[in-house]
Amino acid sequence: MAEWIALDRLVVAPRPGRSVGVAAHGQVDHPAFRLQVLGWQQAFAAAPGRDWALYFDDTLAFAAALLGAWHAGKRVFLGGDNLPGTLEGLSPRVAGFAGDVPARYAPLQPYAAAPADAALAPLDQDALELVVFTSGSTGAPSAIVKRMRQLTAEVDALQAAFGQQLEGAQVHGTVSHQHIYGLLFRVLWPLAAGRAIQPRRFFHEDLVSALAQGPSVLVATPAHLKRLPEQLDWSALGGCLRAVFSSGGPLPEEAALQARALLGVAPTEVFGSSETGGIAWRRWSAGQPQWHPLPGVAWKIQDGCLAVSSPHLDSADWWQTQDRVEADAGRSFRLLGRADRIVKIEERRVSLDALEQQLRAHPWVQEVRVLVLPGTREQLAAVVVPAQAGVAQWDDAQRRRHAQALSAHLADSHDAVTRPRRWRFIDEWPYNAQGKVTAAALGALFRPLLPAAQWQQRDAAAASLLLPLDADLVAFDGHFPQARILPGVVQLDWAIHYAREAFAMPPRFERMDALKFQHVARPGDCLQLTLGWDADKSVLSFRYVSDHGVHASGRVVFGDA
Repeated sequence: MAEWIALDRLVVAPRPGRSVGVAAHGQVDHPAFRLQVLGWQQAFAAAPGRDWALYFDDTLAFAAALLGAWHAGKRVFLGGDNLPGTLEGLSPRVAGFAGDVPARYAPLQPYAAAPADAALAPLDQDALELVVFTSGSTGAPSAIVKRMRQLTAEVDALQAAFGQQLEGAQVHGTVSHQHIYGLLFRVLWPLAAGRAIQPRRFFHEDLVSALAQGPSVLVATPAHLKRLPEQLDWSALGGCLRAVFSSGGPLPEEAALQARALLGVAPTEVFGSSETGGIAWRRWSAGQPQWHPLPGVAWKIQDGCLAVSSPHLDSADWWQTQDRVEADAGRSFRLLGRADRIVKIEERRVSLDALEQQLRAHPWVQEVRVLVLPGTREQLAAVVVPAQAGVAQWDDAQRRRHAQALSAHLADSHDAVTRPRRWRFIDEWPYNAQGKVTAAALGALFRPLLPAAQWQQRDAAAASLLLPLDADLVAFDGHFPQARILPGVVQLDWAIHYAREAFAMPPRFERMDALKFQHVARPGDCLQLTLGWDADKSVLSFRYVSDHGVHASGRVVFGDA
């Protein structure tokens, strides 16, 4: 049995013979890993500023940088990804970045010649902090500060609850270590327990061969477990898989039972949040199991909702959640949905959970999310994943028919005010890197993809129209956060889109000629798009102008399919 090491002493002294993980060149032992930590510790110690952001694709490289930063006394910020918008949002908060970020951020590099015998003192568990961000599942993401003491308590609770069954197993995951769930289950807990870390995230096609190499643990999310391909040879696991963990959202019963059948292991679901840490767990050995509190977590029902007290919180006070619960036999409980999903629409109370439950009962619906769209007059909206795929091929009439049918399905229990007014049908959810569907991603589905076109001329060979550039257009997202402009590729796409509305054009794009972008277009501008179609040559010409002058022009050649 591997020796347990407390988080504050993970790399205080080298431990020969202890495996930390698997890299491209083979096993990484503890002394080699500690040497990497020392390189980062010296680099961070020489770097100014307290707050630093980390983003690494490789889990072992991330772990070394994280411990190096902590041993240099830094506070570490974890963004969920390294997308431009995320990095731009972090930039004002931190002194710098380390890891897999663009060169313009001048990412910090570890010292290459750190002495192997350098001393490292135990970490100060009350002083050291980590800043993570909520996923934004029900609103805008917010920063949450975690002290090392809280992380230590949570790792200790996980080991007490599940450690005995995982001895000697390698840790594989489909979730990112940049999120608190992945950080705990794929980095901190394995490091303390002496379980080898697999440095990269696995996808479905790789999972069978990876998990079948020896005793293993799979750290996943409901989004991944719901999509396990049945055609893969899961029998090749041959009993190697010791445990499957799922967190980040509710695991539907059907997906849990299918995962158990394919993987040969009943999934263990962990319930909690970035704010509270882990609260409880349940194992899908049968349908709808109850939730059991993690070791050290106390709970009670207060105003119909769950309240918790635990060492995973920053204070000894009770934390009031918005999760409605009922007590079950013994010390367990059952979740009944979110209390904060009761909203008021035109002074009428509406349960978003109840709307979703009723819509899921319709045979056309596989999954659904109901949300409130903000504005001068708030509206209910529904995003539906139909039972039958192929939404991308639906035309507007089909979408209207489905929306009307689902609205009629709700009519017996909800009047027009308390039914969704707007509908979106999609083939799959817009999952983020943590396997979650955020409120922002759902809201974006209802934002305009195209401007409100005002046609001025439209005949067989020429057309023109006005395109007011609303700031809410999806095309402006992330390009660029500090000064939004309309991307050139979007202008080309719009020209072709509106040309197909105006002219009878061949289906196949062949090439572009004489493409020029002369002035940027910004929110608030009103563009005039002039289109010309030469049917003999199959050439589309386009030109964007506004009060600021010519923005773009060019020609596009088409051919038959």
